[in-house]
Amino acid sequence: MDKRNLTLLTDLYELTMMQGYYVENSANETVIFDMFYRSNPNKNGYAICAGLDQVIDYINNLHFDDEDIEYLRGTKIFRDDFLEYLRNFKFTGDIYAIPEGSVIFPREPLVKVIAPIMQAQLIETALLNIINHQSLIATKAARVVLAAEGDGVMEFGLRRAQGPDAGIYGARAAMIAGCVGTSNVLCGRMFDVPVLGTHAHSWIMSFPDELTAFRAYAKTFPTACTLLVDTYDTLKSGIPNAITVFKEMRAAGIPLKNYGIRLDSGDLAYLSKRAKEMLDEAGFSDAVISASNDLDENIISSLKLQGATINRWGVGTNLITSKDCPAFGGVYKLAAVKDDKNGEFIPKIKLSENAEKITNPGNKKIYRIYNKKTGKIIADYICLEDEILSEDESLMLFDPVETWKRTKLNAGSFEVKELLVPVFKNGECVYKSPSVMEIRDFCKKELDTLWDESKRLAYPHETYVDLSQKLWDMRYELLQKYHYQEL
Repeated sequence: MDKRNLTLLTDLYELTMMQGYYVENSANETVIFDMFYRSNPNKNGYAICAGLDQVIDYINNLHFDDEDIEYLRGTKIFRDDFLEYLRNFKFTGDIYAIPEGSVIFPREPLVKVIAPIMQAQLIETALLNIINHQSLIATKAARVVLAAEGDGVMEFGLRRAQGPDAGIYGARAAMIAGCVGTSNVLCGRMFDVPVLGTHAHSWIMSFPDELTAFRAYAKTFPTACTLLVDTYDTLKSGIPNAITVFKEMRAAGIPLKNYGIRLDSGDLAYLSKRAKEMLDEAGFSDAVISASNDLDENIISSLKLQGATINRWGVGTNLITSKDCPAFGGVYKLAAVKDDKNGEFIPKIKLSENAEKITNPGNKKIYRIYNKKTGKIIADYICLEDEILSEDESLMLFDPVETWKRTKLNAGSFEVKELLVPVFKNGECVYKSPSVMEIRDFCKKELDTLWDESKRLAYPHETYVDLSQKLWDMRYELLQKYHYQEL
């Protein structure tokens, strides 16, 4: 893909703080920032992490062009010596992240940045912009795919997306979460994913009649003939004319594959059942019945309950915009500052009258704990970087808020995996992103590690994210230091 310099894709206060660090001679102070989110979108039981590959592109191309510096100079906000300092700016720190396609949960770091404070501060806005958006759409798409119960879901949202980038990267995220293809041709080219589509009502309307339009389409695309049947009258005209064309194709010896009809309006449950009866009666029981028309996971689930015979779903506006939950609440918080004298990290905590906004301090890592027999997730376990979790020792899990809720895992009954992987070391990328289709396969396996109860569309079971005793003690000590009592 083409590289873009997104260095100024940032909030002004990132730059003003950078100048402040420069003036205070703290530009090279090493810090740790965590990116995490506080609650799942769509009241879901999980989220899907996406966007890391674009973060890598952003970091690799992070620099201030001469034009950038002259623009900043023209704002009359920044000192000349600071602007000259920016000419040689580059990222030299470390980044750890949870791989794309992973199932993720609230309050655990998705990205950990260890870098000089000016660098760590600058990348906040773009990092949040990229990961928040793609994780939001991937999570929404995962819900839609789940509702489809194994039927193919096609991402059809480009024309309703909030701009070109949202359309391109939203489609990418939807593919990661399990869509079988996208209508977005540029996304297909950029990320080597399948592109899918049929035709519009305008195709039908441009011919003298519907049957002529269907015949012309079948002649042009004999091996991908899906006919839109609701331009005039679905049951009296569209489906009968489609059947006529399919019969003509069969009589001409044209193999009928990747063929069928699309419904885009009306009572989809009723129309699909009648369409199935008509197609079966004509000998086309393997014809695909696809549907579009402002679908989402709830409508698809309802249509399934009504016995709709649709087996391919084109989902547009509600997916690409995540219409019922239009934002992913990722945040980026300072967790530690390095002591130059002894090289150790001093933990930092953000306090709030809202208990859920109190952060977890220190240099942390995350273990995912699985049931050894089922392979399902038991909990995620946030601990300090120097802690080692052993499968050969028993483990006590406890709720970080309601600490009396405790579960003991016996040695040998569970398996663990560390979630954060190194992406940048000393400013150099050490991670190679898989292809989108490889991430899609990985995401499917990740979703299989969730209990069915955690995947319910409504009122799902909550997967626990627990703190180690050592991290909990550090957090409590800092709360006491600042004379704060948790509500």
